[in-house]
Order: sequence, then structure tokens, then C-alpha cells
Amino acid sequence: MKPIVTLLASAGLALGSLAAVPAAAQVEGKIATADRTRTIIGTSALQNAFQQIETTYSAQIEQIRTKQQQRQDLLKPFDKNGDNEIDDAEYAQFEATPQFATLQTLDQELNALSNQVELARVFVVEQIAQQYLPALREVVQQQQIALVLNPGALAVPSQEADITQAIVTSLNTKVPSVGVVPPQGYQPSRAGVQLTQDIEQTLQVISLLRQQQAAQQQGQGQQQPANPQAPQGR
Repeated sequence: MKPIVTLLASAGLALGSLAAVPAAAQVEGKIATADRTRTIIGTSALQNAFQQIETTYSAQIEQIRTKQQQRQDLLKPFDKNGDNEIDDAEYAQFEATPQFATLQTLDQELNALSNQVELARVFVVEQIAQQYLPALREVVQQQQIALVLNPGALAVPSQEADITQAIVTSLNTKVPSVGVVPPQGYQPSRAGVQLTQDIEQTLQVISLLRQQQAAQQQGQGQQQPANPQAPQGR
């Protein structure tokens, strides 16, 4: 199946730290948990830089949205069952049309534009990530921690063991701001690309959760009956 709409992960997605991570196990000395993805999301440098990318690369982002709509318009007539997906049979029919060459050109242009925006995000993330271990070591030393684990390694939730926010505070001092325009010839590391993808996926989840919460609150507000007017005494 091929999606009609190619989603653009907006840099204006919900930003901030997540709550509650799993915690402590039986070890000798104090243990803690830290989530690198959440830590970097929580920094002022990333939040400000991702917002700045929206401005600096606004022309590319607008072109991406326009070309995505053009792509959707090209494919929509071949979506016979209206499920916003093009199955193999529908796509085979589309390949035989003159519009297929236009789609290929659009996809190439979309990839080139998206790569510019994505490269800027990876550049931002790598600048912050370079100081993650120094910030972690600083917090470990200050709090005399014997062992730091990834939250996913533990099953029992405990916010007391979570030092993510402490690392965020350290990173905000070490990396108050970062650039958003990569230098000529910049080549991101594979780890940097993966970390950026993890961050973007987490931001999408946060955004969806907040949208669901807002919808639930709106629904509850509509269902709640108005308070009847209290009778007035004589």
C-alpha cells in the first residue's frame, strides 16, 4: 500500500519533557534513570532551534506542503475505495498514465526539500548531543549516583530515580543555543540521524496525546449540563 499523503513532521510539534519513567533496582549505591531523547527534547537549545528552523526554512516547508497537496491530487482519482491508500492494482493503473512522470518529479523535489529541513534538525541535535555525556557525568558526580539505567530497563515506575530534568538543566548551561544552518559539506553521523528520528517520533506522540486530551476536555465540557438557576427566596 502506498499512502496518498506524505506527512511532514512539523518542527512546531509539542516540545518539552515527558513525565514519569521506570526506576530503581536492588544495587549497591544510588541508581537513577535517564532518557537521552527526552533530555534533549527538554533543552532550551533544541526547542528554540526547532522553532527557528520553521522560520529559516519557511520557504522549503511551504514548498513541501504545496507539493504534498499536488501529489495527493494526482493520486486521489486512482483511490477507488476512498481509503487514502493506493494499493498495488491502483498504482499499476496510475503508472500507465502520463501523470506518473509528474509524480516522480514531485517525489524527487519533495526528497530534496525535506532533506534540507531534516539536515538542519540533525545538525541541531548533534550539537546538543555532544554535551550529553559531560552533562550526565556532572549530575552523576553531584548526586553521587552509582549506576544510571535507561528507563526501559526497569519495570517499577519511580520519579525519584529520574534525573532527566537535572541533565536538562546542566545541558541548558553547557549548550544555551545552537546554530540551525549546517556548514558546507556537513555530513551527519548515523547515530545523529537515528537520535533525531527518535526525537521527532517522540514529539509526534506528545502532540497526538495533547490533541486527544484537548478533544476529551472539549467533549466533557459539551456534555456537562449547565447549572440550573437556584430558586430565589422572598
